[in-house]
Amino acid sequence: MLPRKKIRIGDLLVEHKIISENQLMTALADQKKSGHKLGRALIELGFLGEDQLLEFLSRQLQIPYIDLKHYKYRPETVRLVPETIARRFRIIALDDSQEAVLVGMADPTDIFAYDELARILKKPIRQAVVREGELLRTIDSVYRKTEEISSLAEELNEELSETDFNFDELLQSSDVSEAPVVKLLQSVFEDAVQIGASDIHIEPDEYVLRIRQRIDGVLHEQEMKERRIAGALVSRLKLMGGLDISERRLPQDGRFNIRVKDKPIDVRLSTMPIQHGESVVMRLLDQSGGNLNLETIGMPERLLRRFRRNIHKPHGMVLVTGPTGSGKTTTLYGALNELNAPEKKIITVEDPVEYRLARINQVQVNSKIGLSFANVLRTALRQDPDIVLVGEIRDQETAEIALRASITGHLVLSTLHTNDAVSTAIRLIDMGIPGYMVATSLEAIVAQRLLRRICEGCISNYEPSVQERAWLKKMLPEGFAQLQLRHGSGCPHCNNTGYRGRIGVFELLELDEPMADALRRNDSSAFAKAAAASPNFRSLTRNALDFASDGITTLAEVLRISSDDEAFAANAEIATATTGTD
Repeated sequence: MLPRKKIRIGDLLVEHKIISENQLMTALADQKKSGHKLGRALIELGFLGEDQLLEFLSRQLQIPYIDLKHYKYRPETVRLVPETIARRFRIIALDDSQEAVLVGMADPTDIFAYDELARILKKPIRQAVVREGELLRTIDSVYRKTEEISSLAEELNEELSETDFNFDELLQSSDVSEAPVVKLLQSVFEDAVQIGASDIHIEPDEYVLRIRQRIDGVLHEQEMKERRIAGALVSRLKLMGGLDISERRLPQDGRFNIRVKDKPIDVRLSTMPIQHGESVVMRLLDQSGGNLNLETIGMPERLLRRFRRNIHKPHGMVLVTGPTGSGKTTTLYGALNELNAPEKKIITVEDPVEYRLARINQVQVNSKIGLSFANVLRTALRQDPDIVLVGEIRDQETAEIALRASITGHLVLSTLHTNDAVSTAIRLIDMGIPGYMVATSLEAIVAQRLLRRICEGCISNYEPSVQERAWLKKMLPEGFAQLQLRHGSGCPHCNNTGYRGRIGVFELLELDEPMADALRRNDSSAFAKAAAASPNFRSLTRNALDFASDGITTLAEVLRISSDDEAFAANAEIATATTGTD
């Protein structure tokens, strides 16, 4: 166990020749400016790796090094330490036995943290060293706001019962920051950002109020019996979004900005009248800009090089396709961020504008006043742009204008709701666009989906069923025998779902002469055959199978995105089997 004396980690690292004296001096100077721990400063300066530092501490202090991604903790044990203390000192309680409490620490040399733990736990402490990033993610996962949300909902319900007031007037009063409804919404937003939710749904039912959060593409529900607080929540959110709080019969859309845990979040708000009140859905968009980078979208290097080559062409059209929620906007904004330069004029036509980018002229479509995609696009082309982004091609008129713009010297980026790259060009022809125009202007099509990652904390081997094996043999006739599939059995890290995080899977189709000839003849069958024969084209399903064979995702996720009929049958079998075991 760690001695209670101060240990100078920098001197130890120099003594064991892991860093030099000069590197230590540089890190100490950086530490004074940043206020970080010395270990963090050394890692950020690149003088040593985090694993290297943690393994060194483990050896020197004779304490275990624990990988939290694979450690099965109990949430009630973690909560033995208050959240504020856990975050402040970067500590986490992992195991509580009669003899001692096992505590993971990002910096086990911190004697102040040790003393605070001893005061709180009132038991002997066994230390372990853990990665700081994994520690913070575990804290975010465990210290949820669900109990606080329930408590504030109860408080708000009691206040609504005890006093007969006009809620709309209360919301506009000077002491609104103290109202329970504001505290409740603050907790809801904090919980959503902490857990990485992309959407928040507030849905009043006949007897209950449901708050649901979309995490990794799947909704997670919290049900509250305080049904009557729904009106208060909706009114406050309408006020924040600049909507009409007295209009409850018609859908409304708005947006507002909030700061949660030092992150600027742009909230897109949509209300809709339903049987028992109004449903509210909020899309949370992180405006910190970290997700607007092509390097981070998960596109494999071989595809990324080809995609970059196409978006850097002076003219032509590049389409990104997929269903709602497949990451199309993130890919397009990543491309815009890379193309954004002083010498290029970029105009976007969007509904709505999701991320705000400097130097780019972004236009919000508003059909009520005649600002349709087609009308804005016509005006945008008179603004001398080099690059135009059309948020979505929805009709023939918009498609024709965009395609003509790409022929007349502009680079046009846009999205289309289709299932794969091959069907996208055919869809444009079905919309009434002449085949010769599609063949002349279309440069490349990216189709994409988001696959859920297997949780590293509970990953284990998986044996496919008979029907799954038959489908796999068809897809991988040569490599099937060597295929080792994995899945997640469920653990506290992933809320017992078996999945944690998502990864993008892509297919990229670049038009060549045989494909262009087929389009000019309006021959859909020949186009599909020419695309399949293209040496550089690889389908979404095959690329997704690579992730499954590497143990990144499950076969169930691959089957979910496959358009193959047998895949649907195999996926249905999985769903039936899962339902049967519940």
